[in-house]
Amino acid sequence: MKITLLQIDKTQDAWLNEGIAQYLKRLGNYVSFEIVTINMPKNARQRTEAEQKGEEAKLIFAKLQSSDVLVLLDENGKHYTSREFSGFIARHQNASVKHLIFLIGGPFGFDEKIYKRADFKISLSAMTFSHQMVRVFFVEQLYRAFTILRGEKYHHD
Repeated sequence: MKITLLQIDKTQDAWLNEGIAQYLKRLGNYVSFEIVTINMPKNARQRTEAEQKGEEAKLIFAKLQSSDVLVLLDENGKHYTSREFSGFIARHQNASVKHLIFLIGGPFGFDEKIYKRADFKISLSAMTFSHQMVRVFFVEQLYRAFTILRGEKYHHD
């Protein structure tokens, strides 16, 4: 199975990039994983919220295949413990899913068309975090999920 984190615009802070890079390196031992960045046009941020979400949706759909399993990282999604999330990953591996895509939207969330296309919605926390920080939290949790599945000592109950 291949896992992709699809994100809107690049990660701006060097310290966040360093954290992401650390977990990217670690994840290489467990799964084929990549981060794909959708770059928004410069003038997009001057448009209305609905127009921005619509533009993001067009660019997101261009990255998706019909067979991809799409998981939105969304504040209204299902809450999982780290162990439950590892089970979510295992179920998709066992179901022979070829491509599991996790999506972090832009600053205003997702266009309704993206919600309709999504297979799952997951919340990383009841708290609100910047889209930049969610990237680090997600890759750490993905790494944690694989260490749980392998019975390694990274996760402590």
